[in-house]
Amino acid sequence: MRLKPNILLSVLVLLILAFTTLSVFIAKHPILPFDVEVSLMVQKHQTAWLDKIMLAISFFGELPFSLLSVLVVATIFYWQKFKREALFISLILLSGLVILGIKSVINRPRPTASYVRLVEVNRFQSYPSGHVLSYVLFFGFLIILMRTLKHIPKTTRNITTAISVFLVVMIAPSRIYLGAHWFTDTVGGVLLGIICLFPLCYFYFRNKPVEEN
Repeated sequence: MRLKPNILLSVLVLLILAFTTLSVFIAKHPILPFDVEVSLMVQKHQTAWLDKIMLAISFFGELPFSLLSVLVVATIFYWQKFKREALFISLILLSGLVILGIKSVINRPRPTASYVRLVEVNRFQSYPSGHVLSYVLFFGFLIILMRTLKHIPKTTRNITTAISVFLVVMIAPSRIYLGAHWFTDTVGGVLLGIICLFPLCYFYFRNKPVEEN
């Protein structure tokens, strides 16, 4: 069952308001005691193997692998005759321009070694988290496609969905654990990722017939 357009529009407006409010607040308060406390709590248990797991979770958000991942998946869909899906997956690359623009405007510095343990040193500004945004948008859209494209084998859909859900859930904790982002950076990334999902899904589903089981 699809939600009514007015309900979806109301949710989108609320998400935009929440993201805008958080962004303005972060621009005025780049270092928050709450963020530091959350980072220290997440980093409380540190091991070499956990470092590797968290780095592996973040792998698909690192340049150039984030770009290659989208292009490879889009190519696979195109090869399997899902040309429309391949196009919309490719459009996800435009989110890179969105994240860079917002990062430049907010200009929040990354966490430093004076506050947290740095497992990973990053370029660009901290807010919002580009990794979180890209995971929510890319893997979130994959989850939606797996629930929509009934012609894809059920095992493939279930495995893809399980991996995607795991990565979407774990990307925020991994970025905090690695010392790459503050908690509020990841919240901003989640909000912006969902906001970007709205137009992507709207144009994808517009005039698209629902597949039968």
